[in-house]
Amino acid sequence: MAATGIEWTETTWNPVTGCDRVAAGCDNCYALALAKRLKAMGAEKYQNDGDPRTSGPGFGVTVHRSALAQPYRWRGSKLVFVNSMSDLFHARVPIGFIRDIMDVIRDTPQHTYQVLTKRAHRMERLADRIDWPDNLWVGVSVESDDVVGRVDHLRRIPARTKFLSCEPLLTALPNLDLAGIDWVIAGGESGPRARPMDPAWVEDIRDQCLAVAVPFFFKQWGGRTPKARGRELDGRIWDEMPMQAQA
Repeated sequence: MAATGIEWTETTWNPVTGCDRVAAGCDNCYALALAKRLKAMGAEKYQNDGDPRTSGPGFGVTVHRSALAQPYRWRGSKLVFVNSMSDLFHARVPIGFIRDIMDVIRDTPQHTYQVLTKRAHRMERLADRIDWPDNLWVGVSVESDDVVGRVDHLRRIPARTKFLSCEPLLTALPNLDLAGIDWVIAGGESGPRARPMDPAWVEDIRDQCLAVAVPFFFKQWGGRTPKARGRELDGRIWDEMPMQAQA
């Protein structure tokens, strides 16, 4: 378990680390940059470069079986982002290990877990081979209009709570189908190469959520110094969460 500055969760758990680019939303991946620093610091999880012939950033996909025991030791109730440094449904993550992670989640119902993927197609393909725990929220990234098809894949899996992360928001999303969706996060990209986000894009997503009573969470405006720009949208902070979290 590690503390995190991600506004919509409380802590992170990384039984898998490493990933690779699958869409434009990956271009300025925060996890890749962080993995490079952690590798340089000697962190054991980030020594795998995928190809042993190269000197890479320590971001080869790696499963960490020893990490499966960690949630059993946590006290209290946590909101846990699973694999903030990877993608659980990456092709190199075996179905058996995905099932092991689901078993841990089911065995620790005092915690609520969040899984977010860009590989929605594989997630749906494996869905009927996975026992989806009730204390798991499953989400897909929808950073641009050309990847909205991920929402359909998400809609077809039998997870209890489903959400969208429209971050880093790179285009308008004028025609989101929010049927069966329990939560939407939106936010701009951060860092020195942050791509700009039009406020109208965020306002439209917020309005689409309001129209069908889907909770909306605005994470940040983003930019080179995202904290300086804050999180207010139309004079308020949007921190809405799924209804299951409030039950």
